[in-house]
Amino acid sequence: MADVDLEAGGQRRAPAQQRSRERLERILRAATELIAAKGSDQLKMSEVAERAGISIGSLYQYFPEKSAIIRTLAERYNAENRRCIQEALVGVRDLEGLKAAYLGLIDLYYEIMLAEPVMRDIWSGMQADKQLVLLELAESRAAGAMLAEVMARVHPDADPEKIATSAFLIWHLGEATMRLAISLDRAQGRALVEAHKRMTLREILEP
Repeated sequence: MADVDLEAGGQRRAPAQQRSRERLERILRAATELIAAKGSDQLKMSEVAERAGISIGSLYQYFPEKSAIIRTLAERYNAENRRCIQEALVGVRDLEGLKAAYLGLIDLYYEIMLAEPVMRDIWSGMQADKQLVLLELAESRAAGAMLAEVMARVHPDADPEKIATSAFLIWHLGEATMRLAISLDRAQGRALVEAHKRMTLREILEP
């Protein structure tokens, strides 16, 4: 007869894998709340463990250092961003559709950055962490590749290599623009975003 995993008192426990996932989510939720309240610079592993309701030793089993938590949160935001990009571009078949999708994505990304204090905090301090810099670069490549695919679709006679290079640069400059925009007041930030849209849209429509 198979062993039954029971809590003290005879209650059935959740499978170990499920408990591990739930604990991971508690850790990330606690870190998110603390970053939103204090900023990532002030994030302390002891406070994360306390808020998550686990021991500091258990926390270190999941994340050996604070930067590992921040990178995990950044990766989650990146995954959500890629999903939004994919959804916006998947049905594009002409220049007008590409223009509308691209401008909509830029506006959406800026609004998300303004609305999400944790994402804003992480992206503002990205250049101070080498691993986050590499993560941003990889994200620019992935998002640029999705943009390049659609550009090639609507510009079938254009040089694919040139399109790929332009799309990568456009998206990476977009990341830098957003980082600068969210560090300024809303009027200045919006003006920068609009300038970025005007400059990059010319290359997108006529590569």
